[in-house]
Amino acid sequence: MSRTALRLGWIGAGRMGYEMALRLAKAGCDLTVYNRTRAKAEPLAKHGAKIAERPSDLAGCDVVFCMVSTYADVKEVVSGRGGLLSGARKPARGKRAAPRILVECSSISLEGSAELREILAAHGTQLLAAPVSGNAKVIKAGKLSFVCSGPKTVFDEVAPLLRLIAPAASYVGEGELARIVKICHNVFLGVVIQSLCEITILAQKAGVPRHAFLEFINQSVMGSVFSRYKTPALVNLDFKVTFTPTLLRKDIDLGLDAGRRFDVPLPLASVTRDLVQSMMGSGLSEQDFATLILQQARASGIELRPENVAVGDGLA
Repeated sequence: MSRTALRLGWIGAGRMGYEMALRLAKAGCDLTVYNRTRAKAEPLAKHGAKIAERPSDLAGCDVVFCMVSTYADVKEVVSGRGGLLSGARKPARGKRAAPRILVECSSISLEGSAELREILAAHGTQLLAAPVSGNAKVIKAGKLSFVCSGPKTVFDEVAPLLRLIAPAASYVGEGELARIVKICHNVFLGVVIQSLCEITILAQKAGVPRHAFLEFINQSVMGSVFSRYKTPALVNLDFKVTFTPTLLRKDIDLGLDAGRRFDVPLPLASVTRDLVQSMMGSGLSEQDFATLILQQARASGIELRPENVAVGDGLA
């Protein structure tokens, strides 16, 4: 079945969800979008998307994508009052009671994902766990990536839709394996940003401008897409939100829980979690998680100022 023949639903039009849904809409897909705050989804209408009043309005879709913040949010929009499955026992004549496939893109726990799979299976809906690596700016640059797990046949069917949103979609196996990959990814994210902040402040206190130090790092074997992407924030202290400390703490907690479950020590993750918590306790919880550099600077006895140097983020 072609992508234009499929009826697609989308739940969640926050920073990430909006940009992901936008790519499907611009590709000409038959797309209906629900967001708790309707006004955030309404701009998608000018790109051809329809706007739903409640998640249950998407029950007749072939494939529904979900991109929200927490597992509590996922359960609410899927099985809560007015949720995607709320009318499954009383389908209207000629209409599907529940979608065939749910592509769930949020960062949730292994246990939550397994419970969700059972809830959906009871209504004949198959789950593809498909968390992502990236943020809204990465999506706009066409560099988002999916990691997916669940039935391989479902992945193969949905893959053309995933490629409309992102150039990369890795299939890692059955069940909830994509969740552990995403959890490991975000634990690494936290450890890496803390380490990058530490060495940047060390270099600055020794007399090296941040932009010069990070230029070297980015051109060295230690440079990465991530270090380049975060360079403007660390140099010019522009902390426009891409990912909040609250969400980072949640994901590190998921990683520490997984470490206990699988008997894997995570000492660096544990320390990083405490540093993120400390930052939040200091009132730095609503800006980007790169504000960790401010905490590192204060602990090092220096006050940071923007260097006001034009530096690229590597996404262009």
